[in-house]
Amino acid sequence: MNEQTPTRERLAAEFEALSPASREERTATLTWYTGAAVRRFDGRGAYEMRFSMDPASIRMSRMASGSAPLLNSHRDFTVDDVIGVIAKAWVENGIGKATVRFSKRAEVDPIWQDVQDGILRNASMGVAIHGIEDVTPKDATLRQVLVTDWEPEEVSLVPIGADPGAGFRFQRATGPQEETMEDTTLIETGTEARSEINVDAERQAAALAERTRIQDLEKVGRAAGLDAKLVAQHVEAGTTADEFRKLALEDLARRSGETPIRSAAAVVTRDEADTRRAGIGAALLYRYDPALFPIRNDLGRDFAGQTLLDLGRECLDAVGTRTRGMARHEIAKLALSTSDFPHILADVANKTLRQAYDAYPRTFLPFSRRRSAVDFKNINSVQLGEAPSLQKVNEKGEFTHGSIAESKETYKLATYGRIVSITRQVIINDDLSAFTRIPAGFGVAAATLESDTVWGIITSNPNMGDGVALFHANHANLLTGAGTALALTGLGSAMAAMAKQKGLDGVTVLNVQPRYVAIPVALQLTAFQLIASNLAPAQSANVVPEYIRALTPIAEPRLDAASTAAWYLFASPDQIDTIEYAYLEGQDGVYIETRQGFDVDGVEIKARLDFGAKAIDWRGMQKNAGS
Repeated sequence: MNEQTPTRERLAAEFEALSPASREERTATLTWYTGAAVRRFDGRGAYEMRFSMDPASIRMSRMASGSAPLLNSHRDFTVDDVIGVIAKAWVENGIGKATVRFSKRAEVDPIWQDVQDGILRNASMGVAIHGIEDVTPKDATLRQVLVTDWEPEEVSLVPIGADPGAGFRFQRATGPQEETMEDTTLIETGTEARSEINVDAERQAAALAERTRIQDLEKVGRAAGLDAKLVAQHVEAGTTADEFRKLALEDLARRSGETPIRSAAAVVTRDEADTRRAGIGAALLYRYDPALFPIRNDLGRDFAGQTLLDLGRECLDAVGTRTRGMARHEIAKLALSTSDFPHILADVANKTLRQAYDAYPRTFLPFSRRRSAVDFKNINSVQLGEAPSLQKVNEKGEFTHGSIAESKETYKLATYGRIVSITRQVIINDDLSAFTRIPAGFGVAAATLESDTVWGIITSNPNMGDGVALFHANHANLLTGAGTALALTGLGSAMAAMAKQKGLDGVTVLNVQPRYVAIPVALQLTAFQLIASNLAPAQSANVVPEYIRALTPIAEPRLDAASTAAWYLFASPDQIDTIEYAYLEGQDGVYIETRQGFDVDGVEIKARLDFGAKAIDWRGMQKNAGS
């Protein structure tokens, strides 16, 4: 059994036969719950709720005390709302029953008379929920919830109850004496009884009609794009399908009249629930960093300055949960389990994470190529060689076949991740940093990991598919010894070596042109001075050549750990492959998932990164030892 903060629910109840003595004393016996499942709605949509009738699951002390109230439509604002008392309550064969006594106040007389006349036929119980379990079967299309710890608190007379089979069970007088009729009811029109109808059959038909009505309302609501909360309100209110269709059409007409018509453009409307969620999210992001996430178009202005607990209460109120009188810890726990609040917090966490992830300087991006991987199997990156050289064809000669060489590099994705928890203590303490600063730190960690991976390939100098190290004399992309320091001479030698690289056929000269010069931060001043074009030289020999000014310097501190003298040239990936990095398809970069906490009392946020990288072609990269 999962412990939950108490929530309030109402379900239909029914009255049984009224005897002459009970009319005199204004007492009646009613059934307040039969174990039926009822349709409910929350932030995730519709679900069915049923209350366990196991005596161990029901806290009967309040109902059995003789002082629990009989209310008018669940109103409990003043003593005038109390129209009677529950004198006795018990559970019999899995059915909850009670004897209620109506007040003899004058204002209650019409209510009592309508009960006797069969006009008021519906009642509803109000309960506090302490523990629930999700009992949805694997093949079910609708969630099913079983309340395993609950407390009935009151019974109310209502116009329409949640249980479609609920209603009064009483008799009509057939003569001077009255008969008790447990299974049948006489329906009269004027002075003539029409027929005797089996109560069970009547109720089964009523239940079927009610299910059909609910399904029709939900179908119309989806077609008209109505808020699920509005649909739920009309389900509870007993609105007929025809009436609801009319209301839906009127709402569509109103929205159409409010929406400006624009040529060649679609206008997206936002319902109340979407607006509230977006507004709360905008207010939290603004509180995190007003410069990065300013409030625009008044979205979120209504929620600006509110605490996390206040915003949680807003979300609970929006789904019809009464929070008046609840303790702070109860509101926090309930907001994290039965409202949109966890989804809003997760969205805010995701945006702060992505902002930090995108802002972190990943210096490898300019010279690397990105791709997507559909799974975690080996990624085979194949390089096709150059087209065979054209040969002269003599008159009446034949064209000869040529071949294209190829090479292959293999790597695969790896998964990285961590979990952070948002507990109810965070909400109570109004600790915004728990789901802004920490997720932002995850974003930085993910970007750091990517940079460590790519630059680690360059500094570790791994073997390529041919069994030779990435930077090696056999690959003609490694210069060592004198003349390789970062200067005009060294640059000239390195650029010439890249230009002389040959294709996979060993013949074709590629003329690879470097675009980027990567240096440790120890050499960044030298590199910028060398490449700068805004200095007026004293001699023409000191003019920086155009081909050198075309280089873009990239200062990377990870290179310093390997060598403060070595530097590198990289070609543009548009000309030739260099480093290739990959994400799982559809999840580019760091990704967030959330779930209701199982090990913790709150929400768990998981940051996950599926990433891999590999050097694909050594001919687009040149290393210079610098000494």
